[in-house]
Amino acid sequence: MRDAAPDEATGLFLFDRVQDALRGEKVLEQAGHAVALVAPPMRLRAGCDLALALPRVEYPGAARQLQAAGVSVRDWIDDPEEPTKLCDIVTTVDFGDHVMVRAGNMKITVEKATGTIVNTSGGGCPDIPYLNLQLVGREIFAAPRPKDLGFTLCGLMLDRAFVEACALLGGEAR
Repeated sequence: MRDAAPDEATGLFLFDRVQDALRGEKVLEQAGHAVALVAPPMRLRAGCDLALALPRVEYPGAARQLQAAGVSVRDWIDDPEEPTKLCDIVTTVDFGDHVMVRAGNMKITVEKATGTIVNTSGGGCPDIPYLNLQLVGREIFAAPRPKDLGFTLCGLMLDRAFVEACALLGGEAR
């Protein structure tokens, strides 16, 4: 994703479901749009708490691509009037042989010597047990990204922790 120019006016696509926001992000990134997954301002929240921010000049093309991909969009806000930022509070704890990364209320713990994911925890969303089964016991650089498997905010926060854990271990998430 390329970054938008600092003085470029931004708009927001709003969604009713987390799955639609995540799918929309993927569709627009693959098409080369400068998008960022963000939390919409409180006054605009009605469905899920995710939105896609992008330069307003990209709206017509992005809207066509989302429609063609069958992504359900609730609304477009031309000027959100408030700064938007996905809560991205990431903390780490080094336990010597293991490192734990926390993003939001989600945590991932990795054995440093082997890169093996030994635990995921937190959240109460319905996809978390499935994500745990798919990740624990796998080498982090060979494991699927949580945001590619999950469909909730908890899954997205686990993905943020996953990406940070990869960086701490000297690699990059796929």
